[in-house]
Amino acid sequence: MFHVIPRADQNQFPNRTILFEGGNFGAPVSVFLIDSEPGQGPALHTHPYTEMWIVRSGQARFTVGNETLDPNPGDIVVVNPETPHRFKNIGTTRLELTCIHAIPEIIQTWV
Repeated sequence: MFHVIPRADQNQFPNRTILFEGGNFGAPVSVFLIDSEPGQGPALHTHPYTEMWIVRSGQARFTVGNETLDPNPGDIVVVNPETPHRFKNIGTTRLELTCIHAIPEIIQTWV
């Protein structure tokens, strides 16, 4: 069995970010394909599981707990469960991240 989700059927937000929740397709992983404008990014939040990002292009600033980091394209960021975190596009071009949640449905608590 397999699934192909056409682009037109993907859950896309107004800022062009796409959300794929794997549970709808029998997959144990969910993914955000982040595509954000300069200045955009989510508010501080936590998850009860590990979250990972692959920086594909642009400039991101992550706040993780009390730390601030600016990973480069190609870097992978891993944040442990229940750790408050956020990111923001600090560049002048779009920020593209692949955000991996090791769970079939995303659970998020805003801090």
